Amino acid sequence: MKKILLIEDNPEMRENTAEILELANFKVISAENGRAGVEKAGVEKPDLIICDIMMPDLDGYGVLYLLGKNPETAGIPFIFLTAKTEKSDVRKGMTMGADDYLTKPFEEMELLNAVEARLRKNEIFKKEFSKNVEGLNEFLAQAQGLEELRKISSEKKTHHYKKKEILYMEGDEPNGLIFISKGNIKTFKTNENGKEFIISMHGKGDFIGYLDLIENTEYRESAEALEDSEISIIPKQDFFALLYSNRDVAAKFIKMLSNNLQESEERLINLAYNSVRKRVASALIDLQSRYKSDNSDKTAFTVSREDLASIVGTATESVIRTLSDFKEEKLIDIRDKNIHILNAEKLVRMKN
Repeated sequence: MKKILLIEDNPEMRENTAEILELANFKVISAENGRAGVEKAGVEKPDLIICDIMMPDLDGYGVLYLLGKNPETAGIPFIFLTAKTEKSDVRKGMTMGADDYLTKPFEEMELLNAVEARLRKNEIFKKEFSKNVEGLNEFLAQAQGLEELRKISSEKKTHHYKKKEILYMEGDEPNGLIFISKGNIKTFKTNENGKEFIISMHGKGDFIGYLDLIENTEYRESAEALEDSEISIIPKQDFFALLYSNRDVAAKFIKMLSNNLQESEERLINLAYNSVRKRVASALIDLQSRYKSDNSDKTAFTVSREDLASIVGTATESVIRTLSDFKEEKLIDIRDKNIHILNAEKLVRMKN
């Protein structure tokens, strides 16, 4: 049974609305004012919130703002109730993130249709999508099914890059969101002396370049293919449609993007606190996991010593010396420029 939080200061309106919803087999939790509604939303975690706008002390706009600040309640579908019909009020509510708007007095079926439509849309984006091109296509197909997102391009632009080919350079203007369908990409910065520092490594299923796209700035780093790679580009206008046209879509899309942020944060922590041996071990395990899906030999991969040094954040000589130590300890083998992991378990213990 779906749970609905009804926030309404008028007792008669609150009771009548709750009765309609309960007869439609919804569990209704009532709140007599905005502050009580915010508290109950945090405790009850309803599937949907219906909230009056004009309330004393804390109005509906304040309720929506406070719920949006809390990650646990920010994604709950939200329908405004109001006796006002001015377009400015409708526009303000929708701009703040409301999902729908009902003007009082409303018909019974008008209320139920709005509730059921919002719950259906929310269920679509609770589903987990695979981090591959099929998962991205499925996500976009679901998004395109929503009326406000039908302008999203049905065909994404696909590009192929050879090893060492540049996707974009620091200072270029982003023209879309980049999704890696195949291969591995490094993002890096170059200092005034020409020395390269790798910011992060990205593989199949990752998005890159989206922070610059969101902030409407030039790329603050460069991107290069570490091997033959395939990428898909979601045009800029479609990317912003996904973020701003529908809260359910935005919440799911941001979750898909956030995996990259977590990986970058963990890498910076490792860089700050771990020894060179630990950092090299961690980098080798990470590279193995990124390459193994496309390699027949799941223990082997190729990476230049310079790139590995940039990932680890140390001098190339230190990486070469550490790799030699690992080879003597029979943790790895090096044949034809390929690094073969011989004892992944010990490397994992070392990095931890």
